[in-house]
Amino acid sequence: MPGRTRSPPASERATLNPTMVVGEVLSDRYELEELVGSGGMSSVYRAHDRLLDRTVALKVLHEHHLQDAEYVERFRREARSVAVLSHPNIVTVIDRGEHDGRQFIVFEYVDGENLKRLIQAGRPVPVDTAVQLATQIAHGLSFAHRNGLVHRDVKPQNVLLNGDGRAKVTDFGIARSLDVKRGMTQTGTVLGTSDYIAPEQAQGKDVGEHTDVYSLGVVLYELLTGEVPFPGENFVAVAMRHINDPPPPVRAKRPEVPPRVDAAVQRAMAKDPAERFPTMADFGRELEACLSTTEGRTEVIAPSPAPPPRGRRRVSPWPLVLLLAGVIALGGVGAYFLFRHTGGGGDGGGGGGPFATHVTAPTAFDPYGTGTPGENNAQAPLATDGRESTYWSTENYRASFAQLHKPGVGLVLDPGGTARIRKLVVRSTTAGFTAEIRAGDTKTRFPATVSASETALGPSTVFTVHGGAHRYYLLWITDLGPGKSSVHINEVSVR
Repeated sequence: MPGRTRSPPASERATLNPTMVVGEVLSDRYELEELVGSGGMSSVYRAHDRLLDRTVALKVLHEHHLQDAEYVERFRREARSVAVLSHPNIVTVIDRGEHDGRQFIVFEYVDGENLKRLIQAGRPVPVDTAVQLATQIAHGLSFAHRNGLVHRDVKPQNVLLNGDGRAKVTDFGIARSLDVKRGMTQTGTVLGTSDYIAPEQAQGKDVGEHTDVYSLGVVLYELLTGEVPFPGENFVAVAMRHINDPPPPVRAKRPEVPPRVDAAVQRAMAKDPAERFPTMADFGRELEACLSTTEGRTEVIAPSPAPPPRGRRRVSPWPLVLLLAGVIALGGVGAYFLFRHTGGGGDGGGGGGPFATHVTAPTAFDPYGTGTPGENNAQAPLATDGRESTYWSTENYRASFAQLHKPGVGLVLDPGGTARIRKLVVRSTTAGFTAEIRAGDTKTRFPATVSASETALGPSTVFTVHGGAHRYYLLWITDLGPGKSSVHINEVSVR
């Protein structure tokens, strides 16, 4: 992990990384100075950049993984993904390369300890300090989410603290990861650390932004109480508690914690992702609201409304029977008003507009373009013409270290007026790309991210869209996929 941790004893170093030694120079530039950490996939060194005369952190893939294309691609994907993330609360990627067949990534060097060591220092972290650190982490992760990257291993060990008290998220090694052709991100793959693992992640279900929200809730719980919420003897025991046990109240361990802070932790750690904060940005805003402090004490503020928990009490069937009878009796009238107010379907439960039944694609969207204006704009309508044999295509990009060389490109979607969308189905003959859905009130500005980032694992990808009604939506492509130079969008439809 980039930064400074305890250097392993000399007896351990040979087994951790037998072919890399202190003093070795990689690519005629990076001189290894100290082994500062090692994990199952890689080792991290403090190194000296001879070219720019500065200290850097250098992460080297273990030699025994070099013959496994899966691990090599995961390592390369980490470099490609994080290279586009420039944020004060994310450790910056500087370079990547290869030395004698060994893959390495170069990060900024953070001269400080990780957050876990702060927790283990033996004294309680002040409440306002804990909330401030969690807020910084939320800001960093929210930025990563907006750029199409979900961390999936949020834990105190992956947060570094510099000398100014700033938190920096690092180690995106399993983020949105690996060779999609090998199914590494498909349902059934369990990645992450058990003490901070979300229920859906422990069960091998789909993960997304909501997964990082849960894990950050666990981190904040540990910062405030000094212990993890679900201790256990092994991975399975801990994972089962995350799946089944309700989150313990922070105030049961530390009564001076304000109720609003406790409520924020409880909501972030809800078992059902739909009951958590909708986005990491929402979680961050709630933590900021908790930071109204006076003389080092967090002020108690009434919490913002949260979705009610789903109870499991026994319900009498008779009210349901009577309700069903009433629905049948008024079925014709009810159906008329339901379809009138929801645009022909959906729950009709508010949100500022009807549900969309279709979309058109009037244009593409390339705010970071530097060459030919637009992004094959004239082809955009082909993505919604009802024929999968036609398609809109991105421009051709050179498959390299950072494929797009910019945060993303997109396809503008018009529902015909201000409307809500529940699900978008995207069909493509170029699987492997990663995208998300954004929304806004004009064709040139899309400030709201309204879906999780999804990687197209096959010809059809479904995006679940959250939030209220918007005038326009955007299919925002953030990664073309391994070895791809363009993406084809054959058809976009509303479900």
